[in-house]
Formats: sequence, structure tokens, C-alpha cells
Amino acid sequence: MKTILRVFPAQTSVTPSDDLCRFDEPGLFDPPECDEVHVSCVFTWHRGRANRLAEAWSKCHANVKIGGPAFGDRGGEFVPSRYLQFGNIITSRGCPERCWFCDVWRREGNVRELPIVRGWRVHDSNLLACSRHHQEAVFRMLEDQRNRPEFVGGLQAARLTEWHIKWLRRLKPRRMYFAYDTADDLEPLRSAGKLLEGFKELYCYVLIGYPGDSVTAAETRLHETIAAGFLPFAMLYRDSAGCADNTWRRFQREWCRPAIVRTKMCPAARLAGDCDDG
Repeated sequence: MKTILRVFPAQTSVTPSDDLCRFDEPGLFDPPECDEVHVSCVFTWHRGRANRLAEAWSKCHANVKIGGPAFGDRGGEFVPSRYLQFGNIITSRGCPERCWFCDVWRREGNVRELPIVRGWRVHDSNLLACSRHHQEAVFRMLEDQRNRPEFVGGLQAARLTEWHIKWLRRLKPRRMYFAYDTADDLEPLRSAGKLLEGFKELYCYVLIGYPGDSVTAAETRLHETIAAGFLPFAMLYRDSAGCADNTWRRFQREWCRPAIVRTKMCPAARLAGDCDDG
């Protein structure tokens, strides 16, 4: 098996941090003994830095490769702990939906099921679009993990059914994320909220700041998400250069931190008698 040094232009909560990971140009004792250097870039607005890192590392290693979602990589089989921290997994790639704002279907095509590896934080773009056989195989794997599962890639509310609920009651997920990106997501989200009644830690990505959006409209969607039974997590639309208006940036900060969002939820909950002032 090849020894690969991975270089990342930015560090996130799911980026690996082992001895073969770097986040900057080569240091005094670099490179360590390795067969290849991979510069991995997720976000398009980090491509400039990724290119500079690739150039810097190519001066001290003969085999430097650059890629990742930001460079249009279609993605192959998932290798645990290579580009995502241990426990974070991907069991499928692609998506059958063709959302105008999303690059997944353009980059990766229709949903493709991958060999299932062990982990508990599932990052699939659309797990519920996979075959029932694949989904149940994933659920059985999750059932055997010591950590409670987390569906952080996002579950499509419109595909949620009663048989999913039976599995979810067995799995007792630590958290689940859904999405409210366009107007036609609202009714499925409300239906999913009813199916998931009794579950805790239900989150929902809410797209904001896209062309034609307004703060008033975005705030309405966020409150609709709360009413449907989910804690909203505002996702700020960015262009290919990563640019976003400062007004939208400030607005997003108020709606992407759970502690702050819960204070916004409390007045409505208090009216319903569900807010604990203690």
C-alpha cells in the first residue's frame, strides 16, 4: 500500500490530523518518507491556496497530485481516515436530484453505492436515494458501532418513510440533518417532522443568500424550519470565488450557532409551554 502525505489548504473539524497530514508549505524536516503527496481541496474558494501548496510541495517531492471536490473530482471508493477524520465515512456518491445550486450531481453523477466501511458519522450526499438493500446494510453496520450514528451529510425529507423510522428508533442517532433549500422542500420537511416526533437533535440546513433571496424571506424559512420541528443551520450561498455579501455573513452568524438559535426558538416554545426557563 502506498504511503501518502496529505496536504489540506484549510483545517476543519473533520480533517485528519495524523503525522502524515500538513496544512502549510513544507517545513524544515519535510517531506517525511512517502510515495505520494496529495493536496486535497474541498471548497472552490480555496483553490488558489491549494495550487500554491502543490507548487511548494513539488519542489521537495517528485510525485505531487492535486484534487478534491473543488477541482471537480468525481470521487472513487472511500478510503477511511485518508481525507476525513476517523469515524467519518461516505458509503455513496452522487445524487439523482438536480438542484440548481449544487455541484454534487454535476461532479459525481447519479447516486453510486460504494463498499461500506465502518464508522458512525455518515457524510453521503443523499443516502436515502440509495437502494433499500444498501441503506439497510449501512444501518446494520451503524448498529454495531460503539458511537451513536450521526447523519451529517443530510437526509432528504421527501424520501423518509415509515421503515426508515423503525430503523432510526433502533439506531437512536446522536443527530440527524435534513435540508430546506427551495420552496418545495417545506412540505416534505413538515411531514418528516411529524414522522420524527420524539426524536431529539433534529437539524436542518437552510440555504440563504442566493440570488434573489432577501433577509426577510430567509428569516421566514428559518422560522418555518423551527415550526416543523428542526433546529435550523443557515448555509450561506457563495459564488465560485467564495464571495458573499457582508450583510448575509452577519445574518448567517446569528443562525448557524445552536446556542444562539435556541434563544430565538424559545419565545415561540414558551407560548407553546415547551420552554424551560430553569
